[in-house]
Amino acid sequence: MSFEDETSNDKQATGHHSSRQSIGSEPSGVDRRTLLRNAGASALGLGAGLLPAEAAHAHGFGRWPWSWPFPWRGHFRHPVTTSFALAVLPDTQFYSRYATSEEGQSYQRQYGSTPYPAQTQFIVDNAAKYHIPFTIHLGDVVDQVKHPQQWAVADAAMKLLETADKPYSVLAGNHDVLSALEFEGAWSQSSGTDAQRSASEPYLSWFPTSRAAKQRTFMERHPSGWHEAHKFHACGISFMVLSLSWRASDDAIAWAQSMIARHPMLPVILVNHQLLNIANDGVSPLEVAYGQYLWDKLIRNNDQIFMTLNGHYHGGATLTKVNDFHNPVFQMVVDYQMAYQGGNGLMRLYEFDFTKNKIDVASFSPWVVEKPKASLKQFDRAWLSEPNHEFSIDIHFERRFARFTDFCPLPALVGSPILPRVKQDLYANYTEAPEPVVVPPTNEHDYPLIAETVAHWRIDAGTIGKAVPAGTSLTDLTSANPMQRASLAGAAQIADVAFTADKHRLSSAAGSVQFLNTTKQGGGRFSFFTTAANAPINAATFAAGYTVETFIKIDPNWKASDHAWCNILTRFGNRGWLPGYAGGDPESPPILFAISNLREVQWEIVPSSSTKQPQTDWSGEIMLGTWYHLAIVNDPSDNSTVLYIEGAPVVRSVIGSNGIASTAASQPWALGCGWWDRAPSDGFIGSIGEVRVVAKPLAPNQWLTARRASA
Repeated sequence: MSFEDETSNDKQATGHHSSRQSIGSEPSGVDRRTLLRNAGASALGLGAGLLPAEAAHAHGFGRWPWSWPFPWRGHFRHPVTTSFALAVLPDTQFYSRYATSEEGQSYQRQYGSTPYPAQTQFIVDNAAKYHIPFTIHLGDVVDQVKHPQQWAVADAAMKLLETADKPYSVLAGNHDVLSALEFEGAWSQSSGTDAQRSASEPYLSWFPTSRAAKQRTFMERHPSGWHEAHKFHACGISFMVLSLSWRASDDAIAWAQSMIARHPMLPVILVNHQLLNIANDGVSPLEVAYGQYLWDKLIRNNDQIFMTLNGHYHGGATLTKVNDFHNPVFQMVVDYQMAYQGGNGLMRLYEFDFTKNKIDVASFSPWVVEKPKASLKQFDRAWLSEPNHEFSIDIHFERRFARFTDFCPLPALVGSPILPRVKQDLYANYTEAPEPVVVPPTNEHDYPLIAETVAHWRIDAGTIGKAVPAGTSLTDLTSANPMQRASLAGAAQIADVAFTADKHRLSSAAGSVQFLNTTKQGGGRFSFFTTAANAPINAATFAAGYTVETFIKIDPNWKASDHAWCNILTRFGNRGWLPGYAGGDPESPPILFAISNLREVQWEIVPSSSTKQPQTDWSGEIMLGTWYHLAIVNDPSDNSTVLYIEGAPVVRSVIGSNGIASTAASQPWALGCGWWDRAPSDGFIGSIGEVRVVAKPLAPNQWLTARRASA
């Protein structure tokens, strides 16, 4: 029996409606199993969550030899395997965005393919082989809700599943709704956002209720159209998937409660875009207010909810909580959008193994193995082996589901465990690129010398540990453009800057500049270094391209309220002063080399090739207290400007602009601060290592992370 026999269309049996009705509580002292038996539910447990007639239709009983012994706890107690795999698509927003012509079709240009359809086609091609009855999308389908091209990419990718009759659930993340920014900060525990959202929302146009209703697993949508329920069957067991879109209202939560009450035999997987977060260590689970709200409002008092899934927060983590019935609830967050290439096609399979009483979890990329071999880098990984991305959950299914259903799974007849076969098949014709050999510097001169270097700022070994008063010099190894610490203003103090031996392991410099006590409050407190008014670099426009490199470490005390948009390096002057400028934020400078409120690296410049508007490279989120090498390479030969973090190119890169505009030859460059409307601002917090500006594009073997001999 294939899963095709199990996943039937339940519209007739469950009702194709969106009415909500109040379901009374169970009689005191009587558990749901007793109620179900009294109601005539099958004692065999073959149709868990189904009425007898519904079970026969759903599981294709006519195909099974009725002479076989029942129940399955008899002769077939230990089949070869009794398992299925649930497919999960974390946030696909960058896959939708960077496959569009608006973004230069970044994926197609580099690889000839795109990750989103690679994921859904993998499910189509392997659903029978790996026994995948259902797919769950975790939201943030697109990155920019007002861009139809991104919706079209997502539409085409999900249609691959629909055409092949592979059912799925979907929900709207914060990037998928027009009202997300307005209501995200204003959300309270007494109200949600459904009532305020417009019926003209793009999500409701591209993924309307009528589209969801075509899924053979479809049960119902909330009347607003934002939240949906599905039922799928595998190994003779029925499951409900409840998908709640961004910031579900109290009314939507009441609807979810009614769905559970109206289907009291079904184990429930609750899906929400934002439920569990990840701590700064990148692996530990971190609860948030909205997730706790859902726990208190819906999860803890519904024993049927045994598992939750969400995206939104970058990385992966797992938390086990105990509900009001003393049973475990497994909460998992997964989102790879900030990984290499916007996620690199990474998705998940959850293998439910009823024989071994566990759920095995694997994170892998079907897109990586399709990339041209010549394009593969050490960051291309088809399988993640870290314990927060590949792990097992022990769950005694029969005991866990005992309160509400009889549990007796059918053998799936798909052979050996699923996930090892997936991994074996992925690597059948694929070999990961080796990690590059990392060679630490042997001395302060062990780095590639480049004749076109315009400035190379670094501290001297003899200054480490000494006070850094105003006027202290920061050496330029070219001798042409030294910097000095600016005069102390406002609350700034001498101790706010220190020269320390702390540095990135591949930097040959003696140490770094540490910026402390930066604040935005009370008029602001920050310190910085600037070039002189007559420094040659002030007038440079880099028409032949450029490479800007540095090493940074964000202070562990960084917080968005004080340090959002703190700048590493800038060029003074309002960009609005540039001839022909018509872009946004005319008060900003020509260069913003900053850390955003989400701890993304931002390289935004007004190019000298066209001063009409700025161009921006963005990274994903970077960690606190961690050294990173950053390189920005502008190459006029292909009109590209690419930001690299620890050698990995980010997907959000600029195509079509060159050079860096200068507002005036007398406007200096500055280290450790930004600029806003005629004045320095936005001081950096953390450490900045050596900084080098070169008037041509450099290859990685010419960067400061390379050794002199390798260049």
